[in-house]
Amino acid sequence: MSKENKADFIREIIAADLKSGKHDTVITRFPPEPNGYLHIGHAKAICFNFGIAQENQEVGARCHLRFDDTNPAKEEVEYVESIKKDVSWLGFDWGENLYFASDYFDFFYDCAVHLIKEGKAYVDEQSLEEIRTARGNVTTPGTHSPFRDRPAEESLDLFARMKAGEFENGKMVLRAKIDMSSSNMNMRDPVMYRIVNTPHHNTGDKWCIYPMYDFAHPLEDAKENITHSLCTLEFENHRPLYEWAIDNCPVPSKPRQIEFSRLNLSYTVMSKRKLLQLVEEGLVDGWDDPRLPTLSGMRRRGYQPAAIRSFCHRVGITKVNSVTDMSILEAEIRNELNQNAERRMGVLDPLKVVITNWPSDTHSEQVEVPNNPANKEAGVREVSLGKEIWIERDDFMEDPPNKFFRLGPERSVRLRGGYIITCTGFEKNDAGEVTEIHCEFIPDTIGKDAPEGIKCRAAIHWVDSATAVNAEVRLYDRLFSEENPDVAEGGFLSCLNDDSLSVITDAKLEASLTDAQSGDVYQFERVGYFCADEKDHVAGEKLVFNRTVALKDSWAKAK
Repeated sequence: MSKENKADFIREIIAADLKSGKHDTVITRFPPEPNGYLHIGHAKAICFNFGIAQENQEVGARCHLRFDDTNPAKEEVEYVESIKKDVSWLGFDWGENLYFASDYFDFFYDCAVHLIKEGKAYVDEQSLEEIRTARGNVTTPGTHSPFRDRPAEESLDLFARMKAGEFENGKMVLRAKIDMSSSNMNMRDPVMYRIVNTPHHNTGDKWCIYPMYDFAHPLEDAKENITHSLCTLEFENHRPLYEWAIDNCPVPSKPRQIEFSRLNLSYTVMSKRKLLQLVEEGLVDGWDDPRLPTLSGMRRRGYQPAAIRSFCHRVGITKVNSVTDMSILEAEIRNELNQNAERRMGVLDPLKVVITNWPSDTHSEQVEVPNNPANKEAGVREVSLGKEIWIERDDFMEDPPNKFFRLGPERSVRLRGGYIITCTGFEKNDAGEVTEIHCEFIPDTIGKDAPEGIKCRAAIHWVDSATAVNAEVRLYDRLFSEENPDVAEGGFLSCLNDDSLSVITDAKLEASLTDAQSGDVYQFERVGYFCADEKDHVAGEKLVFNRTVALKDSWAKAK
C-alpha cells in the first residue's frame, strides 16, 4: 500500500460505490466554521478529504473548501483568510471550488418554507430555556410545545416577519416537527432557525435569521452534489437529522454522511473555546503562538507541511477515538527536517575559549563543513575560525567523570570541521564560575585522526567569536504538563507548563545565519531544529529563532 493511498473503511466504501456505479465521481468537502484558527485536528480532516479527491483524479474527483458561516456573532473575515492560508500551506488547492454557506441562505430559507407548508416545521415562541427543559433527557421523553400544532399559514407569516426583522433575538425560533419521544435527542423537534440581529461578514445586514448548523450542513452538501460527507464521530448521533433534512427538503442530490475518529493529541487541547480562552487571557502569544496546536502556530514554530501530512497518514482513519502521543508528531517533524534542514552552528549558553598557540590575534582560517550530512547534494560551506571561539558551557567540566568525552583539563576534543584542541587551563570568577578556557590547537588535524598519544573521542560545535552574530532564541516545549489537560482535576489551566517557553537573549550563531529569512529552518548542530520566527525575525537586523523540536525526545527520556 503506497503512502498516499492507505486502506481504510471509508476508502473501501468509496471504491465500492464507484465500482457499483452508484457514483461516477467523488466529491468531498472540508467545511470549517470561520470562528477560530485551524489546528492539527483539522489537518487530519483536510488531508483526508483532499487526499480522497487526489486519489480519484481518474474519475474527476474534487474537494470543496466551504465555510459554514451561519453564526455571524462568532465569525470574522480574519478567520476566513487564516483558514485559506492554512489549507494552502498544507499543500492543497481547492481551485474554483470555494463556497460559503451564506451563498445558500435563500436556498435554506426556501427549504424551511417548504417544510412549514408540508407540516414538518413550526414557529415556536417559547424561550430557549423552556425549549431546553421540554426536550426531556435520555430517560424521559420530551413534551410537545404549545405552538407545535399552530397552522402552517400562521408559521409562514411569523417566519416571514422573523426574516423581515420584526422581532428581537430569542423572541421565537423555527423548529422541525419530528419526534419528541425519540431516543435520539437530536430528533426532538430541533431548532432550525434563530434570530440573530448581527451583521454578517459576507451578507451584511440582508439577513437577521440564520440556520442552525444541523439544518444548513446537509443542505449545503446536497446543493454542491457532495457524494461522501466525511466528518468526525461526534456527528454520528446527528446523522439521522442529517438524513431527515435531505429526505424532506427539495434538494438536487443525496450525499452520504460517514464518520471517522477525530485526532486527539496528548499534552494539548483542541477545543476552540479553550484555545480562544488561552488567547484572550494572554496566556499565549496569539493564535499563532508556537506552543499551540494551531496550524499557524506550528508553521511559526517551523513544522513542515510534508511532516504534518505524513503524521496524518500515519495516524490513519478508524472508528475508534483515541489519543495520539505528541512524540509521534515530533518524530515525523524530526524525520522531515533531518532530510531537508541545512546544518548551522549555534551556541546557546556561550563559554569563551582562547586558543593560546594561535598564530596571532587577527589570524583566521576558513574551515569546510557539510550543509547536511543526510543530503550530499546540499554541499558544503566555509566558516571562519580564529583565536577566540564560543562553545556550549556544558561541553566543559572542571572535574569530568570517566564517561564524559568532551572538554576538561588536559582533555582533547575536535572542533566540528576544524582542529583538535586540548585544554591547558581555565579562569573562574569570584562566584566560582568558569568564565574562560585556555586551549592549544594541534596543527594538521583537520579531517585527520588524532596524533599518537592524544585521546580525542568527541567533536563539539563552536562559533568563531570575531564573526559570531547575536540572536534571541526561544526554546518552546509542551504547553501543558499533564498528558490529558482536559481532565485535569483543577481544570486545563491548572496544568500549564511553567517551562513551556525559555528565552535566550545572547545566543552566538555562525555568521551565515544573519541572512536567514523568516520561516527558514535549520538544524543547530547537536542542539536541535530551529526556525527563523515569522513575526519578529528581521534578516540582518534582529535575529529571532524558535526551537522547532529537540534532536531527541526529552519527554520520553524523562518518563
